[in-house]
Amino acid sequence: MSAEEGIWTSLPVPALVVDAEDRITRINPAAEGFMMSSERALTGQPLWDRLAVNAPLEEAFERARDNDAPLFVNDVDVGTGERAPMQCNLQVAPLAGSPGHMIMLISPRELAGRMVQNSNVKSAAKSAIGMAEMLAHEIKNPLAGITGAAQLLSMTLGQDDLELTDLIVSESRRIVGLLERVEQFGNISAPDLKPVNLHDVLDRARRSAMLGFAAHMTMIEDYDPSLPLALGDADQLLQVVLNLLKNAAEAAQGRPGTIRLHSYYEQSLRVRRGEGKGKALPLQIEIIDDGPGLPPEIAEEVFDPFVSGRENGTGLGLALAAKIISDHDGWISVSSVPGRTVFRISLQRAQTTTGQGG
Repeated sequence: MSAEEGIWTSLPVPALVVDAEDRITRINPAAEGFMMSSERALTGQPLWDRLAVNAPLEEAFERARDNDAPLFVNDVDVGTGERAPMQCNLQVAPLAGSPGHMIMLISPRELAGRMVQNSNVKSAAKSAIGMAEMLAHEIKNPLAGITGAAQLLSMTLGQDDLELTDLIVSESRRIVGLLERVEQFGNISAPDLKPVNLHDVLDRARRSAMLGFAAHMTMIEDYDPSLPLALGDADQLLQVVLNLLKNAAEAAQGRPGTIRLHSYYEQSLRVRRGEGKGKALPLQIEIIDDGPGLPPEIAEEVFDPFVSGRENGTGLGLALAAKIISDHDGWISVSSVPGRTVFRISLQRAQTTTGQGG
């Protein structure tokens, strides 16, 4: 492999070369992952048929070609038809030595955002753990006394006043339940990392959901049968997937809806934390629903503790899911527009040659 070829293959961002007719002539491995298609399948395809950008770029692209000048476009949504649009920065420049040819670099802003997001997850979870321990000690015991006193008081009251003591008892129990959920943060042990068949995890979660909270939903399995085994804790990953399925089912608000379970391999995804060596996270799980989407005001903080878009929601389920995935040295992210919400989990590959199958 030549030095030029090595640089092209090693580029960490998606890169494409198009000819004078805006047809794709080359893409690098990162672009194959981004566009979820092979270089062979994309070669010769019109660029604007395979790449959807929420901005009129064709004329600016042509001017850059005619003027032999670079083009920079920031903060545009880029989609491929195979995945939800992702906010990106685009860099376009004439390809030296190849008249009419242009090279395009696609820099997904989500990657940087997810790195910052995941670096904050553990500190947020630690704060929640400390708060849970304090709340459990300072509040649960007094609440038990309040509940008991209300129950004793109810024995001497008339029927008209019983509604008030019943309210005290029910609200006290609700608060105790909330505290017990918060305590789950402290009870989650370090993951027991072993080779895990992600399709087994998805199937267990799907069967459980369809028998309960997602009985009104249609589940679609869209699996990559050649997906390698993941490095993870099967029970903890099951807990995460069940939580995501529950959120997707509740988003339908009792109406029929569709949830798609999608697995695929994206070899370009890698994360580096602190001074440690970068870790590849090629194994992807997506939970996709056709509900109304996340409220815009919470979309950026949805993995933070106590952030919820549902009435009476605790905002703890997604925070706990984020903590578990962070403990796996993985990533969890979300993209949401009305009619399509995608929760994506990215995990390490186990050191084994055995595939997962369908």
